[in-house]
Amino acid sequence: MDYESMTVAQLKDLLRERGLKVGGKKSELIERLAGSESSPEPVSEEAQNSKEEIENGDSDMTDEEDFEEEFFDEEWEEEDGEYVTRQKPVLDDETKAALLTRKSQRSSMPKFRRQEWYRYFRLARTGWRKPKGYQSKQRLNMKYRTPMVRIGHRKIASVRGLHPSGFEEVLVNTLSELDGLDPERQAVRIGSKVGNRKRSVIHDRADQLGLRVLNRRRIQRKGDMR
Repeated sequence: MDYESMTVAQLKDLLRERGLKVGGKKSELIERLAGSESSPEPVSEEAQNSKEEIENGDSDMTDEEDFEEEFFDEEWEEEDGEYVTRQKPVLDDETKAALLTRKSQRSSMPKFRRQEWYRYFRLARTGWRKPKGYQSKQRLNMKYRTPMVRIGHRKIASVRGLHPSGFEEVLVNTLSELDGLDPERQAVRIGSKVGNRKRSVIHDRADQLGLRVLNRRRIQRKGDMR
């Protein structure tokens, strides 16, 4: 290969492909490339041994670690394949009808967007703010603006605050807060600041009491307990 006719950038690209040093003058780069062609770099014994282990299928993992990995995988596959019916609340006919009414009201309710939400991305991600400008077109209820929040959009009062399933949500942060809850009409929502270790204990205690956990999280391995 004629290295003299090549530029320094092309020579450095060849050196990078061969894993050689790219610093120095053009003459040094040419000598380095010519030397790499005449005497290829020998492969070390460690690299050769690792290559043979990979080809033979050997690895550093012991039989015990292989067994543990297969055991955990099979265990969670069985749990994934098992279907568990979610617990339902005990509701009367009036509450069931009110939940259906609230669902129909929610489907017909418009989206309340903040003023100029289409112009600034940060406003599109925030909640509703009442427009207060004197010349605000949204405050003046112009037809081409988004609707404003009004008292008529409120849902039915008898089921206000209930979970869509009909349960009354109870926020739980400690194990003692589970005592005294009614599993037929109340469900548990674990606080976001609760760690996985305490969360796992709350899961087990809630299952014993027959309580439904609305934000149940699957904790797979022992290393996740932190």
